[in-house]
Formats: sequence, structure tokens, C-alpha cells
Amino acid sequence: MNGVVNPDTYERLSISARENGLYVVTLNRPSKRNALDVATIEELIRFFSGARMAGVKAVLLAGEGDHFCAGLDLVEHWKADRSADDFMHVCLRWHEAFNKMEYGGVPIIAALNSAVVGGGLELASAAHVRVIDPGTYFALPEGQRGIFTGGGATIRVSEMIGKYRMIDMILTGRVYQGQEAVDLGLAQYITEDGGSFAKAMELAQKVAQNLPLTNFAICSAVSHMNNMSGMDAAYAEAFVGGIVNTQPAARARLEAFANKTAARVRPNT
Repeated sequence: MNGVVNPDTYERLSISARENGLYVVTLNRPSKRNALDVATIEELIRFFSGARMAGVKAVLLAGEGDHFCAGLDLVEHWKADRSADDFMHVCLRWHEAFNKMEYGGVPIIAALNSAVVGGGLELASAAHVRVIDPGTYFALPEGQRGIFTGGGATIRVSEMIGKYRMIDMILTGRVYQGQEAVDLGLAQYITEDGGSFAKAMELAQKVAQNLPLTNFAICSAVSHMNNMSGMDAAYAEAFVGGIVNTQPAARARLEAFANKTAARVRPNT
């Protein structure tokens, strides 16, 4: 591998390695409801820039304490009294972090609890799979704060739930939670027992067993293809499929299927 993850070099993130290349990355500012300051964004950029080359096969993303993430650290922002130029570049760093996540090719499973608000929702939307518990709630309160989104809500959140629902969330401060949030597309799973972390761990362990190149295609190429025209996406899909579907590492799995020794797809029970 061309890199290594050293958890000791991170302060805003708590990072722990599990088996089979799975890493748990936890926002570690519980006293601030894990609000995103400049230092946290820089650590997200650093980790996700080198994750794949360091052998990270999957990431479980969570928040320490009672909340996943309350969004932009508004106190830091207020105290900094930034110029428009300065804050534009802060926003660009947020985009850098979240693009590294979405397009980096490493599956990210987010375990969400309680507040997933403002920039916290923008962060969660950069994950590939989101798991909530019944108490998880989503909001974009920027309208009431006198500010505007700067970390991709207009891109990812509007893609998940639709432009006008996103606009309504910002304008009115509307909150979604529970099954309604899942039905709208803000998350893919909801747990009945309140254990979003346990369910996210189950999913992360499962996807970490996929071939890395296959996961890279799923967690990078799909997003790129959605940015293309239909004709270009079809060409790109064929090209990526040609590479991934003929990788030598897949031969044993295909052989197991051919020999009827591989696990079969079964209906839910």
C-alpha cells in the first residue's frame, strides 16, 4: 500500500481500524454536537484523500455522543468575522472533503443519530449508505440563521429528496425524521431498536468483503455517470464494466457461482 492511517495524528476525528480493512471514523466534538469547524474539515480531507491507497476497504462514519452532527460551527464562523472571499474558500474546502468521500471509491456507511442538521446533513449526504434510528432528525435551518448552504445541499440533498423539498427545508426549517425521512430518501435504513451504529456496522462489514475494485466502481463511477449525458454514461458504464467484470480476483467468485457453491439471492423472510 502507498500509505498508512495513523489515528494518533487526528484530533477532531477518532479513528479505529477493525478487521478486513474496515475503519470506524467518528466525529469527536461531542460538547459542540460535533459541529464542523475548519480543523474537522481538514482532517476529513486528509483521511479520505488517502483512504483507498492505505488499504481502507470500508468506513463506518459516526458521531461521538448524543448527536451525529449539528452542522457548521456557527460560533467559530461568527468569531472569525470572515470576508466573502475567505468564506468562499472555506466552502470550497467543504466541497473538497465531501467530494473525496462521494467519489473516492471507498464505501462509507453513516450511522446517524439525533441531529443531522445543516452541514451535518451535507456531510451525511456524501456517504453512500445512511442508517438512522427513530430519533434521528434532519433539517436545513440556514434560512432562519440568515445564511445559505455551502457544503453541497443544493447538489446532494436536492438529488436525494428533490429540489423543492430541499428549498422548503431551508425556507421554513422543516424537520424530517423516522420512516418519513427514509421514504423521502434521506436515509436507506431505519432501525427499530435505536441501534443505528450496530446496523451500520453490519452493513460496513458486509461491503468490506466485496472486491476493492468492484467497490471503487460502485462508489465512484456511479456518481460520475450521473453527471454525464445518457450517451456518455452508457459508454462509461460499458468501459468500467469491461474492466471490473474481467478482473482476475473475480474469477473465484464467478467459479463458485457456476459450481452452485456461492450464496444465492433469497427473498426477505
